[in-house]
Amino acid sequence: LRKLGVVRIDNVLTDDIADHLRNYVSDLRKQSDELVRNGDVKPLARFANVLLKDNRCDLTIPLEDDVVVVDALLHVLQKSPVGKMMSSMLGKDPSLYELSCLISDNGSQRQVVHPDTPCTSDDEEADMYTCFIALQDIKKDMGPTTWIPSTHTTTAHTVFRDDQLDRATGESPKDKLLRTSPSLLGLLPKGSCGIFDSRLLHCGGANESGISRSLFYFTFKNSAIGYPGNPASIRPELLSKYTLKTLEAELKKLKKKK
Repeated sequence: LRKLGVVRIDNVLTDDIADHLRNYVSDLRKQSDELVRNGDVKPLARFANVLLKDNRCDLTIPLEDDVVVVDALLHVLQKSPVGKMMSSMLGKDPSLYELSCLISDNGSQRQVVHPDTPCTSDDEEADMYTCFIALQDIKKDMGPTTWIPSTHTTTAHTVFRDDQLDRATGESPKDKLLRTSPSLLGLLPKGSCGIFDSRLLHCGGANESGISRSLFYFTFKNSAIGYPGNPASIRPELLSKYTLKTLEAELKKLKKKK
């Protein structure tokens, strides 16, 4: 993960939990769309900003609304390597920075390649890691995430920002980087995840499958870091509220109540 900036872990959710969570997210999206359409809430109270919004949304997830969210988070953090990985990679007690679901519908276009946060140093320690969890089998025509390994460095970011065309080749350093760098396609089975450094270059693909692609995700941030350079995709009431330890404790309480 430190070297390439991305890693895949299988079976972080059971099929049953993934199915229930996908159904919950679908219903939540409909409810949220209606609330926004009727003017009951502002769009940012339910949806975060996302590149190329047509047929694509970033649906922020409440914590106490449904037991399936509690079950899913507890399962991933305690019954898979994800929780320990976040803790070991981001300091003693990282903070929850994002909790949301990216939904890409049929007809959504390919995003431009981008990092989620800027790279300001070549420190191997990342500021944030995001965990994308597939709520269904993600196939090639569904527009899986493309990651470009080892681009979470200042060198790669400097080249990526250089779009000046070379007169001899007609190609910019940025274009050459994108053309020649190997990439990884997130063809994730249901219940598996891709964890990536927020500085890594990546993009969502075009969905031409006729099926919506749902990626439940959360991001943890090194608690010693301030604003990382990217607005959080999270409900306002949850921002800066939990660390990994306090989140796990709260999830256990909520599970008992349910």
